[in-house]
Amino acid sequence: MQRLAHPDPVVQLPGEKDEMVYLPLGVGVIIPPWNFPLAIMAGMTAAALVTGNTVVVKPSSDTPTIAAKFAEVLLEAGFPPRSFSLLVGSGAVVGDVLVEHPKTRFVSFTGSRDVGLRINELAAKPQKGQIWIKRVIAEMGGKDAIVVDRECDLDSAVKGVLVSAFGYQGQKCSACSRAIVDQAVYDEFLDRLKTAVAEVKVGPSDKPGNYMGPVINENAQRSILSYIETGKKEGRLITGGEAGNGDGYFVQPTVIADVPSSGRLFQEEVFGPVLAVTKARDFDHALELANDSQYGLTGAVYTNNRDKIARARDQFFVGNLYFNRKCTGAMVGAHPFGGFNMSGTDSKAGGPDYLLQFVQAKSIAEKV
Repeated sequence: MQRLAHPDPVVQLPGEKDEMVYLPLGVGVIIPPWNFPLAIMAGMTAAALVTGNTVVVKPSSDTPTIAAKFAEVLLEAGFPPRSFSLLVGSGAVVGDVLVEHPKTRFVSFTGSRDVGLRINELAAKPQKGQIWIKRVIAEMGGKDAIVVDRECDLDSAVKGVLVSAFGYQGQKCSACSRAIVDQAVYDEFLDRLKTAVAEVKVGPSDKPGNYMGPVINENAQRSILSYIETGKKEGRLITGGEAGNGDGYFVQPTVIADVPSSGRLFQEEVFGPVLAVTKARDFDHALELANDSQYGLTGAVYTNNRDKIARARDQFFVGNLYFNRKCTGAMVGAHPFGGFNMSGTDSKAGGPDYLLQFVQAKSIAEKV
């Protein structure tokens, strides 16, 4: 914001003093997700506040306590008490009201595709007394693919796919939910992946030996298990496929192979520990399959071939692309985060341009 407070000079016409300044938008609604209940909420809220806006923060009804503690932190940090409001409640009850309100100037949302599209639709319709076009900053879902080429370190690829698919129970918009594997290494990849997944321990997350904890709630577990049943019909179950044991909403890490690109498990976001594996004829076919999605958030390619890396840089259409590493774990500053198509407005959170979405430019010219 210090940089935006003193923007680069504009062209100076003879006899004029010309400048451009950035102004805050106004009142915004911040709607963060439950899966990163502090990090994403903090980034969205701080961005809106430091650019001079005021906000209503409406956290997920699954994670209200962290939001309440964050509000205490904002006050302790010195933000004026009336610069933000915390509204805890069900999105189904209060979400539409906040988005449609004529004094709402912008909505910053992170969550599912369906909710994001509804917010965009509601925000686009002007209300009585509204004098602006509302701005929507949306980070939505993903159906992220990792391409495993025949010319790669297969052990590294297996590890990267496993971590990307099953870290945090797959409850990340960046999670790998499709592994697209060259036919030359397809069977070997599946054998190694099955062995690695068998070592994943599922149980209470307060025990360090467990790699996977429960999913967020009963509805999520039910939806994930339903997708697994669909996947069993569309492909071949390699491992997992059931709910986990214990007192909680556990789901076993699940791998389903031979999933066709037309299948629901290939196309729809599951948001759980379910991986679809699909065979590609060659690298070009793998890229074609990777791009066969309405989403475009993250992706990764494992290959040692520099020419293939160059082709993927140009032809793999995602907002965050990684080579020879996992497709999750975007770091602020290094990996500005946001995706194409139905993955949202490509906000590039954590990047040098992020704050521009919370300001409006004003051009000023004075004859001298």
